[in-house]
Amino acid sequence: MSEPSMAQHLSQMAIFNLLSISELEIIEKYMFFNTLNPGEFAFKEGEKGDFVCFIIHGSLEVIKLNQQDQPVVITVLQKGSSIGEMALIDRLTRSASVRANTNTGLVVLTRKGFDMILRLYPEIGIKILKGVASLLSMNLRKTSEKLAEYMPGLG
Repeated sequence: MSEPSMAQHLSQMAIFNLLSISELEIIEKYMFFNTLNPGEFAFKEGEKGDFVCFIIHGSLEVIKLNQQDQPVVITVLQKGSSIGEMALIDRLTRSASVRANTNTGLVVLTRKGFDMILRLYPEIGIKILKGVASLLSMNLRKTSEKLAEYMPGLG
């Protein structure tokens, strides 16, 4: 049995669910594979963000510094998850650090690659943007729910 193609890996990602296999085969030319060993960082909080990662195997932990500057794992991401989507949208620094828990395989899309997709294949770029917007909206809803758990009631 042969190794799945990048397009096949991408077809498992929610962010690309509006794209056909032929569209995924177009955008895979603007992406690359990367691997992380346990303990290696994909990126660190405060760094310039100019790429997004899609997990094809393994797991990543998202780490944020608390008020006492102590690192706290806020979530663990598995195969099929993405991290760093905001880097495609804004030009701000990374809001958290991301470290491999296990040997982890990633597909990486840089902002430069995404800009090329938008310029050359605007319909595909719009579908990706819709996927990013949907994912960010879902994450914001989850964050709001968690925040509400810690807020005092009005009554």
